[in-house]
Amino acid sequence: MHSRLATTPTYLTAAMFVAIAALCPLAVPISSAAAQATGKSRAAVESDANRWADSVLTTMTLRDRAAQMVWPNIYADYVPADAKSWRKVTSYVADQKVGGILMSIGSPIEMAVKLNALQRMSALPLLVGADLETGAGMRARGGYFVPNGIDLGGATVFPSEMAYGAANDTALTYTEGRVTAIEGRALGIHIDFSPVLDVNNNPANPVINTRSYGEDPHEVARLGVSFIHGLQDNGMIATAKHFPGHGDTETNSHLALPIVNVSRARLDTVELVPFRAAIKAGVGAVMTFHGSMPALDSSGAPGTLSSNVVTGLLRNELGFNGLVISDAMDMKGVTDKYGSTEAIKRAVAAGVDVLIQPLDVPAAIDAVVAGVSEGRYSETRVSEAARRILAMKRKLNLDRNRFANLDSLRTTVGDSAHLALAQQAANRSITVVRDSSHILPLKLSTNTKVLSVTVARRTDLGAGQTFNAELAKLAPATRTEFVMSDDPAVNYPRLAAMADSADVTIVSSYVGQSWNVTSVDAPQAFADWLSSLVARGRKVVVVSFGNPYLLSQIPSTPTYVVGWDGANVSQQSAARVITGLLPASGHLPITIPPVAKRGDGLTITP
Repeated sequence: MHSRLATTPTYLTAAMFVAIAALCPLAVPISSAAAQATGKSRAAVESDANRWADSVLTTMTLRDRAAQMVWPNIYADYVPADAKSWRKVTSYVADQKVGGILMSIGSPIEMAVKLNALQRMSALPLLVGADLETGAGMRARGGYFVPNGIDLGGATVFPSEMAYGAANDTALTYTEGRVTAIEGRALGIHIDFSPVLDVNNNPANPVINTRSYGEDPHEVARLGVSFIHGLQDNGMIATAKHFPGHGDTETNSHLALPIVNVSRARLDTVELVPFRAAIKAGVGAVMTFHGSMPALDSSGAPGTLSSNVVTGLLRNELGFNGLVISDAMDMKGVTDKYGSTEAIKRAVAAGVDVLIQPLDVPAAIDAVVAGVSEGRYSETRVSEAARRILAMKRKLNLDRNRFANLDSLRTTVGDSAHLALAQQAANRSITVVRDSSHILPLKLSTNTKVLSVTVARRTDLGAGQTFNAELAKLAPATRTEFVMSDDPAVNYPRLAAMADSADVTIVSSYVGQSWNVTSVDAPQAFADWLSSLVARGRKVVVVSFGNPYLLSQIPSTPTYVVGWDGANVSQQSAARVITGLLPASGHLPITIPPVAKRGDGLTITP
């Protein structure tokens, strides 16, 4: 039966068109710029997109429509034409007829070239989505050449969302959205899977952390909406995630099913606030949460697989009519209990339109089709999702031009003006949480003996590079040490001896949301070593470029600075703040229990 459904053309009747139109009004706003570019009003653009989608649907089998919903993950790595990995990807497009692509990491040129090649193979234009939470450079970077450690450059990398929370300026977040859209579209990407609108009100959250704007739902909403406008005003679709909220959990949904066990009243006043604002602002897509909220669905089903959450709350109650995109369908938050095939069917039945990164692409398409034959949902449900996807392609003009312009890419992606905007945001974000010993700004000279200890994962080749280079400009005698955070046998006594002979020891942590995937806590030996330096009267500055809650484990630290992430711009700004070349003006958008509250932040002037 499955093969028959996959090969027999299915034509839609007029009655089916009416049913789909009623379910799928496609109220995704088109930016004024896009409407002006076509010379049409927004309403006319919407109407045109729907007509085009309807005409395409009449030519598609049920399996073709199901394939529009399934988007595999690909890398922008170089591969020869006869490589197994390339043949697999091209089969997804040419044979399986997928509707879109989830773009992962690679260099800008290779990314654009590969996407152009796949677009040429596809009968219909592909929609391309990517996680660009910190700009196009989050995915489109050349990496580092080993063993020389040469940064191969790439698209612009902005500071983390929480850095923007610390700067608390909607003009900055709008600008980030604008530049991300310009660079992303130049690369061939159409949908940004951001902003993260999770309210990070749980310091132990191992997966969101600095990806969120902060712990205040109204500030998250305000900053998120400005980013959405910046993105969508410039031709890229924004995605509010992870609906209904991934902030108050201590479980990584990549590894297990998180449970947010709070009341509906709490959800209304905290978690749902940013999503309501985003929907009101016209966000084009929403990504679902692979976690359970018993207040919304007593069955314990994760939000992605819950019709109460997707159809009942998001569609019916909040009135969202754009694309509903699942989080990655290979994550254990949905696969552990249900298995990959059953999770696909449940997601479609719940109301999800786009299924990203399934474990098996052909099997995922087959599962969508099988759900119809099994009576799990109607054929109209699949057509409704395909119609939304197709109409989005038309509204983005992909049916007329689906290719990245390789000749102009270099004049757009990673442009120096864009980098300057990222640097401006980083400058505004650096937050001095504490300086009880009054040593900031540091007075460095050619004779100052600085020990700079970088703590990072062994794979983080950029950690400390820019920061230490900035220190060395003022203190050429700066001595650097690299501590691997995943090393269980760090020689802390040796580091302590080195600190004893230094005028100042700067310890910079680049470990992000978690030190060991499941916990945000640093190793006790690391915390004890820092505490011992302070106890012995050593001059110590701790800079967090990763988890800002680190201070909770080292509360005796007299000088604590938050740089928010390890981007080059953030490293440069932090170094210049602590050495007095820049003022410190950031304020905490979170509480660091029990030592600092939201809004804390010292104003340090050069």
